[in-house]
Amino acid sequence: MTGNSETPEAQITGQVADAYRGNWVDHTAPAFSRPYLRLSRADRPIGTWLLLLPCWWSISLAAATDGLRLFDLWLAIGCAIGAFLMRGAGCTWNDITDRDFDGQVARTRSRPIPSGQVTVKQALGWMVLQTGVAALILFTFNWAAIGMGVLALAPVAIYPFAKRFTWWPQVFLGIAFNWGALLGWVAHTGSLSWAAVLLYLSGLVWTLFYDTIYAHQDKEDDALIGVKSTARLFGTNTPRWLGLFLVLTVILMTGSVLLALLPLGNPLVLVIGLAAPWAMGWHMLGQLRQLDIDNADICLDLFRKSRNTGLLAALFLAGSAIV
Repeated sequence: MTGNSETPEAQITGQVADAYRGNWVDHTAPAFSRPYLRLSRADRPIGTWLLLLPCWWSISLAAATDGLRLFDLWLAIGCAIGAFLMRGAGCTWNDITDRDFDGQVARTRSRPIPSGQVTVKQALGWMVLQTGVAALILFTFNWAAIGMGVLALAPVAIYPFAKRFTWWPQVFLGIAFNWGALLGWVAHTGSLSWAAVLLYLSGLVWTLFYDTIYAHQDKEDDALIGVKSTARLFGTNTPRWLGLFLVLTVILMTGSVLLALLPLGNPLVLVIGLAAPWAMGWHMLGQLRQLDIDNADICLDLFRKSRNTGLLAALFLAGSAIV
């Protein structure tokens, strides 16, 4: 593996191999809290962004259909806090279930459980605490959104096991990580619509794009221990598959925007909304052009840049709501 082996600094401080160097967890968080924050990936914030952005997409698009409300501000903030907590709880669960695999992979053997920083029992307690606090935030939303939030626990629970039985574990990640596209819409409107479903599906396909890139970091170790992934499945055909995912992401999000905004009869709102999938698509194309599936450092860098991909869509969808 290139670029992800554990450094002497990581061995001394407990720093996780693929964490951002200079992150706040390793340098400013109280020492007792660091193993737990590492379990939550607080030293690697990209996952929180990727969980949060579909929430912001749907809140913005829903608000564009019937007007912004003051409560939408709380929805956006509440989803941000909830994304941090539920991503942390999900990652903790992932590390509990994958602890034996993680100890055999160069990039993950420095994680808190395989490296001995926390026990499984301590990790379970931390997971329950995070989930409980997130539930308190969810209970401030409407009943339909609360129901959607409870349903989200099922794909979160299943995802860590997916790589054991399917070559497409990224689909299960997409199901879980983009649930906010449904929840945010329901939290604003009180019900689902086809626009929200298409937005959700666009996020799911986008997840296939960025997480396939991410999975190429571990493909050699995954092959040795028998873990499945789309990176291993696609192999050298990965760029073609990613091109397909790019096109589908743009088409599905375009369909969502058209369904939501065409009935308004406002050309300016529609144009701003349609800029979201196209800006996102151009950014994904830029990532695809830089891709080298045999360079783990490039794969990690491109994966992290996916935050900007989703932010571009969020910016234009928010603009359509404000106009």
